[in-house]
Amino acid sequence: MRMFRQLTGLRPTTLRPTILRPTILRPTTLRGRLALAALATSVLWVSVATAAFNALLGSQLRAQADDVLRTRADAVVATVEPGAGGFVVRDPTDDTALDAGVWIFEGARPIEQPTASPALDAAARKLAGRATAAVVEDHGSYRLCAVPVLDAGRKVGTVVTALSASPYRATARTALIGSIALAVLLVAGIYLLSRRMVARALRPVTAMSEQAAEWSGTDISQRFGSAPRPVELAALANRLDELLDRLAAVVRHEQQLSNELSHELRTPLARVVAEAEWLLRRSRGAEDRERSQRAIAADAAAMQEICRTLLTEARAGSPRASGRSELLPIVEAVAEAAGQGRPAPVITVTADASLPVVAVGVPAGIVERILAPLVDNARRHGRHRIGIAVSGGPANARVVVTDDGEGVPGEVAGIGEAVFAPGFRGDPEDGHDGAGLGLALARRLARQVGGDVICVPGPGGGRFEVTLPMG
Repeated sequence: MRMFRQLTGLRPTTLRPTILRPTILRPTTLRGRLALAALATSVLWVSVATAAFNALLGSQLRAQADDVLRTRADAVVATVEPGAGGFVVRDPTDDTALDAGVWIFEGARPIEQPTASPALDAAARKLAGRATAAVVEDHGSYRLCAVPVLDAGRKVGTVVTALSASPYRATARTALIGSIALAVLLVAGIYLLSRRMVARALRPVTAMSEQAAEWSGTDISQRFGSAPRPVELAALANRLDELLDRLAAVVRHEQQLSNELSHELRTPLARVVAEAEWLLRRSRGAEDRERSQRAIAADAAAMQEICRTLLTEARAGSPRASGRSELLPIVEAVAEAAGQGRPAPVITVTADASLPVVAVGVPAGIVERILAPLVDNARRHGRHRIGIAVSGGPANARVVVTDDGEGVPGEVAGIGEAVFAPGFRGDPEDGHDGAGLGLALARRLARQVGGDVICVPGPGGGRFEVTLPMG
């Protein structure tokens, strides 16, 4: 070994035998598993039935052979008359059937015996010697029956009959082979039939699952409904309909969130674009550039706050927002942002003088997102003035936003409060590029924090009232 390493520079490799581990085949489909379970169950029951049938048949064949032996022995005993001078055997006219395989012993001495093998003859003598009552036992391929001959209640002799068990055993063997073959065919048929039946039973489930998958990708408004089905499939259809309902709710929630984000981000983004174009259009002085940069930074911060607020509140299952903020400064900031750069209409903010501070239990970002659409709506419809009144109560604070426009017609506000429906616009031809989502967003956020937004219709101008829980 050392010389090998010196000549070749290689280390000899030890060959290790590869151990092949048997792989247990397990079906991966539900159809295969159910068919395998049916196969295992049928194998168990068919095996038990086959074993019971063959055991019962063997017992019946043995009982039949024993009955033949006892009948022959009793018939021979009836021909034997013990007397003082010995046994007298009265042979019937045709005794060939009785003499075949019959031994008659007087004590231990045989009076009559058939032509038999020495082993069978020895077994008959042995059985006759110890038979005090009718005894049946096996000896090779024969069954022997010994019946004592009695005289005044005393045993004076014995009759032994022999019967070949080969025909009975051949019958039992044939029945065993036939029953095993029948059991194999039965189990194979059960397996194939169970696979077919399981596949047929699962076909509607597969079709429903494929249909639900197709609807979830193309048209989530489709449902299975309450069409007549078996109980199990009806339950599955209900569960799939519920799943599609939840999926549709998630899609609507995502669409609503994207629409609200685009609606709220539209104004600050437009201001950022306008400031950027104003900077790029021609050279500006240091003071103008600084002012534009500050405006762009403020709008970017506003967009960041809008995204954070809406995304936080839009989380599914998020708890009610907690926080505390002073209402009047938020209202003034919203009014200032809405009136910036616009001489008309004039926005006036008033507050209840009896309350030095009106604090609400709502974060400031959410309060701003509730009020901004209402003030924007008033600025769009008002002619000369907009009023914002802030007041407080024992449980709720109230903000009333009014304008001197045409107001909301009573029939519009009265039919399901349509002004708060997403996408509603009172006059689609007014030239406004809004999507009709501001009022819907304001009401949703207000109700989410425990408040509300209502519209008071009438010709005297628009009037929206906001209630928020006191903090």
